[in-house]
Amino acid sequence: MNNLFSQIQQCQLCANQLPLGAKPILQFSSESKILIAGQAPGIKTHPQGIPFDDKSGERLRNWLGVKRDEFYNDKLFAIIPMSFCYPGKGKSGDLPPLPLCAKTWRNEVMSSLKHIELTIILGKYAIAWHLQKSISVTELVKQNLNATGLILPSHIVLPHPSPRNNIWLKKNPWFDSQVIPSLQNTVKSIIGVQNTQDKIKI
Repeated sequence: MNNLFSQIQQCQLCANQLPLGAKPILQFSSESKILIAGQAPGIKTHPQGIPFDDKSGERLRNWLGVKRDEFYNDKLFAIIPMSFCYPGKGKSGDLPPLPLCAKTWRNEVMSSLKHIELTIILGKYAIAWHLQKSISVTELVKQNLNATGLILPSHIVLPHPSPRNNIWLKKNPWFDSQVIPSLQNTVKSIIGVQNTQDKIKI
């Protein structure tokens, strides 16, 4: 596992296509319990080299009901975007993840995660890879709930926590009132109470 992580950190396959060069940003360990499958690091997280170290991350941690040190504990959370490096700016937001990244690394990384109990999927590219579906994000988020309001096991889809999605959140108040409480209960039941020695300080 450590060898795989080191190989990824040294990857330069897409360097000539990346505006800021290759800088893989991800987090995982053989003990990770929850997988966050996102799109690609943003321009604000690129300098720090820490996944979701921005406003999107603050919102995501609030949705999950976890503290910063819990979120950055790789024994709890694997954070593995579809592309490990910042892809550059497009006309409306960041460019799509570069497909060579997932083609090269994703199957191997996924097969190394033996203890994942919940996969949280953010964005259409992660949805396409993990669920092989082209249904709208809104419909997939609604499918998180069953008749009793509990999140269905294994995989759930969330809207991206970016401030760009503030309009979506206002149009869909059921997300905050129904999905978030169930999500937080599910996350709490999976990660349990951790020994402070296991926490990674960022």
